[in-house]
Amino acid sequence: MKNKGSLIVLSGPSGCGKSTISQALMDMDSNIIESVSMTTRKIREKEIDGVDYYFKTVEEFKEEIEKGNLLEYAIYSGNYYGTPKQNVIDKLNQGYDILLVIEIEGALKIKEQFPDAIFIFILPPSIKELKKRLDSRNTETKEQLFNRFQTMYKEINEVKKYNYVVVNDNLDKAIKDTHAIITSSKCRVDRIEEDDLYNLEEEIHEVLVSLNEE
Repeated sequence: MKNKGSLIVLSGPSGCGKSTISQALMDMDSNIIESVSMTTRKIREKEIDGVDYYFKTVEEFKEEIEKGNLLEYAIYSGNYYGTPKQNVIDKLNQGYDILLVIEIEGALKIKEQFPDAIFIFILPPSIKELKKRLDSRNTETKEQLFNRFQTMYKEINEVKKYNYVVVNDNLDKAIKDTHAIITSSKCRVDRIEEDDLYNLEEEIHEVLVSLNEE
């Protein structure tokens, strides 16, 4: 069978733990690598350009759009976010599982192009707990928090368009559940290529011929 890489799309509201889960997945499975997204938001303390995000100006980001270099992009909380196209395609062809940690709008655009990708939505134990986590970060203004929850209110109806939902009420369990989803998805019948089935049929035919000649 071909070593076909999987495209894994991980989404969820800010503070739900999706970044922690994604890092844990990469730590436990060397074949899972994250696609670095591009954004126009300001770089935060301890973030590294090209590692956490590719940080661009609005003008630079729009130029990437015009060149067709993005697999998807969206405007979220006033900032542009996007996924560089060629790197994802190259790594999938090499057999790597590519992890995209992106917002719902971008995820739905990915689904149009890669309907067989693995779509996982991470939910917090409760909205109150999520608000508590965001407050503890102290990285957003009250207005930004309002806009974030307003967007979340609209997005919650899109969750059913994902394949799986993981509730992060226990981090270790959420990590194990997410990895189990990825592992089991690789065993889907629809991942078998027609060429693989043909080769198996040819091998069975050869065995039958040899047995008949004995």
